[in-house]
Amino acid sequence: MNYQAAKARSQVLKALAHPTRVLLVDALRSGEKCVMELLRIADVDGSTMSRHLERLRDAGILESRKEGQRVFYRLASPCVLAALDCAMEVFRVEAKRSDRLLRGE
Repeated sequence: MNYQAAKARSQVLKALAHPTRVLLVDALRSGEKCVMELLRIADVDGSTMSRHLERLRDAGILESRKEGQRVFYRLASPCVLAALDCAMEVFRVEAKRSDRLLRGE
């Protein structure tokens, strides 16, 4: 891997580096959703939601389509879900390790 490839990967990871954006990506695991549905899931105001969705779209994680006044989002790269699942597994492993340390094992 060269520096440019590493930089491209870091841009995707930066786009995922916010709990609300992780929540949005995970919500789209089950399929396309309109902005109003995503607003209810993330519990943020409209302008904040727009910024989060734009960041994910710019990173190539999401795609959007407009239908009348409504905008729908879907995962452009569903493989990003594997990264989220992997991050959760790392968290679980670390939690177990920390628990063993606290018990003195």
